[in-house]
Amino acid sequence: MEMDSSSMIKLETLSTVSSSPSEKIHLRPMTLSDVDDFMVWATDSDVARFCTWEPYTSREAAIAFLNDVALPHPWLRAICLDNDRPIGSISVTPVDKIRGEIGYVLGSKYWGKGIATEAVRLVAAEIFKEKPEMERLEALVDVDNVGSQRVLEKVGFVREGVMRKFMYLKGNVRDMVMFSFLPSDSLH
Repeated sequence: MEMDSSSMIKLETLSTVSSSPSEKIHLRPMTLSDVDDFMVWATDSDVARFCTWEPYTSREAAIAFLNDVALPHPWLRAICLDNDRPIGSISVTPVDKIRGEIGYVLGSKYWGKGIATEAVRLVAAEIFKEKPEMERLEALVDVDNVGSQRVLEKVGFVREGVMRKFMYLKGNVRDMVMFSFLPSDSLH
């Protein structure tokens, strides 16, 4: 089977050193065999608090998600440490021809260690090379999700403003903060 160059790029693994000198992270495509690691963060109500999904309650539902959403997703990667086991995931979902929306989730035991920041930095550094048609990478963050806002600001995303009453999330209408990163912006 022949792959075009964009398919080959998609399969690459990205790696970097996190802000904790002892921990290296890399991003790689998710696989079905990641289901047990996925369940660690996907069943955690603290992790799911600001996500559009509720915590997973069964391995079968997690397998269905991986098969139906994660594996066919145009750009979704597992966030892994040196042992190659996923501790979270990060994705870029097309919004239209020139915009993509970044989203990420990380197991709560790994919060506050700079891992999400490094994962976002990796993606922001590479996504415009991989998708040259993209003019804007954006993130929508709940106004109460201060940790995620800090991650984006540390990487160099620009806080554009609060989108009032922007999203219906888990029974509530929520204000969201819009962030963006352009190919001409500098990574921090």
